[in-house]
Amino acid sequence: VSGSRSSKTFKPKKNIPEGSHQYELLKHAEATLGSGNLRQAVMLPEGEDLNEWIAVNTVDFFNQINMLYGTITEFCTEVSCPVMSAGPRYEYHWADGTNIKKPIKCSAPKYIDYLMTWVQDQLDDEKKKIGVPFPKNFMSVAKTILKRLFRVYAHIYHQHFDSVMRLQEEAHLNTSFKHFIFFVQEFNLIDRRELAPLQELIEKLGSKDR
Repeated sequence: VSGSRSSKTFKPKKNIPEGSHQYELLKHAEATLGSGNLRQAVMLPEGEDLNEWIAVNTVDFFNQINMLYGTITEFCTEVSCPVMSAGPRYEYHWADGTNIKKPIKCSAPKYIDYLMTWVQDQLDDEKKKIGVPFPKNFMSVAKTILKRLFRVYAHIYHQHFDSVMRLQEEAHLNTSFKHFIFFVQEFNLIDRRELAPLQELIEKLGSKDR
């Protein structure tokens, strides 16, 4: 059962077409990440379009989180995680405003499946195709995507960190999350209140880097 379910949640990797400007931006991002200075790596490269930079990085974070969650799907089940939570104080209910207008309570795997499918639909949206001007609401859509992707990190850290440790994935998870947080902080993309479930970790990651 877990096999069929995990393959459902594990979305196909989003690829940015080679030769496109966004592909060049992604290569630039990967090169600066390799330098190990994450604060510098998230900054908008000189002369680049902010929307495009945010789009490229959002696709990259979607792929990273998809992969990280994919490693622990067998531990995140209807039984182990009957609600989507980040510790005892934070519970998330799903609504996408179109198919599900009123927030519903669901298990973590169900919530993450809804979330990843929704993000994929946003990224696939015709309006966001390469070379087409960004729609006026692009920034608000990007903020919603990133806010929701944060919840997957929060769930993994609060409910599955022991599994991550057993798989020896913690360095990978921490680097990915640190990159994500520096990015959303650089461009003020997620409200501080939304980050509350991992506030202590965020402060720790930030202080190490000053």
